[in-house]
Amino acid sequence: MPEMQLSTELIGRLRINEARLANLRERLVVTDNNMIDEFRKISEQVRDINVEMKEIKNDLFKLRETLKEVVNEMSSFARSSEIKVLEKYINTWNPLNFVTEKEVLNLIKNVKPEIKDR
Repeated sequence: MPEMQLSTELIGRLRINEARLANLRERLVVTDNNMIDEFRKISEQVRDINVEMKEIKNDLFKLRETLKEVVNEMSSFARSSEIKVLEKYINTWNPLNFVTEKEVLNLIKNVKPEIKDR
């Protein structure tokens, strides 16, 4: 009888170990599936990031080209010394005191009667 009890106990332990092994296999399958899903998600994110990086590189290249054009255009701008010379001429001439053509014609019309009166 002790041998039967021993074999029953061994069979019980074997079944417990088989159940544990089955649980471990199921967990392994679930873990593998989760890892595969995560790998796919990460791969897709990496692809998206690469696309965005290409777009950023293109934008940066365009920005650099635009800045080069702006710098080239700036070389044709007037310098402050040239502006100061123009400012001196404008202040000397004082264009606000210039007379328009209409004002001259009105003055001539007004002066004619005065000349006739003399």
